[in-house]
Amino acid sequence: MRFRACVVNVATFFRIVQAIEKLQKTCIIKFTETNMHIICNNDNNEGGIQVWSQIKVNSLFNDYRIQSNANNEITMAMSSEALLAALKSPSSNTSLDGEEVIMKLAKKNEHALLSFEISGMSRVGHGMRIVHDVKINVLKPVDVAKLTEPLCPTPDLHILLPPLALLRTIVDRLRPMSDLLAFQANNNKRLLLAIRNDSVSVETEWNDCQNPAAAEDEGNGDDEEPRDPNKMYSVCISTRSFLKFLNIHVVSTTTIACICQSHCLILYVYIGDVTDAGGVLTFYIPAIIDDDGR
Repeated sequence: MRFRACVVNVATFFRIVQAIEKLQKTCIIKFTETNMHIICNNDNNEGGIQVWSQIKVNSLFNDYRIQSNANNEITMAMSSEALLAALKSPSSNTSLDGEEVIMKLAKKNEHALLSFEISGMSRVGHGMRIVHDVKINVLKPVDVAKLTEPLCPTPDLHILLPPLALLRTIVDRLRPMSDLLAFQANNNKRLLLAIRNDSVSVETEWNDCQNPAAAEDEGNGDDEEPRDPNKMYSVCISTRSFLKFLNIHVVSTTTIACICQSHCLILYVYIGDVTDAGGVLTFYIPAIIDDDGR
């Protein structure tokens, strides 16, 4: 088993892990010949959120080499905190010129490691080399086969979200008012975030959000009754969970939300332009059924 890559987009890699670390203290990373997958599927994480991401190798790395008996795939579990710490140094380091970051599999005292070697020249012309080792647990193929994304019904709608940084500011103000957030939208560009309880009722509304076409919509038969574009679909989620998700604003360019009414909210966060994205991070936030059955 061999793995080695030069990290050329350290800042983006760091920001992705930074958002993941706020959700779950451990994560799974699967490297294949073409993609890196970051997975958070632990029910004990914040609000039961799951993350299944697929990031193109060439958007983060070059000189990428992988070899294994498992179809040239390597899957490992690790501390997201430790991975973030390893990436923090090169992402913020301004003291090295011509910095190079090499990520590779290693072993020390019989422990498997994902090792980050940072090298470059100091301002006075001296060569410098810094090594950060992250302990990992390499998963067996039988365990990797058990990793499956959540089963969800066909979404009721897809809607393009406003900038996540703006949403984060709004949701941060709503959080002290209620633990539950109603996420509502229709197929006529309307998006509504609402807090409603016995003591307060607050709504924030957008009326110009695009509704991208979904594959299942394109395949609808002529005999199927057309949907009312003004019908509102809703899912009630944890305010805190949604706020945790919004930490991904540091890498988001485009985010599409899908409502599976009373089941879950699915969010697709694209890295780069949708038509030529460097990757997509998929977040699943489960619905919460409140006392009124909404």
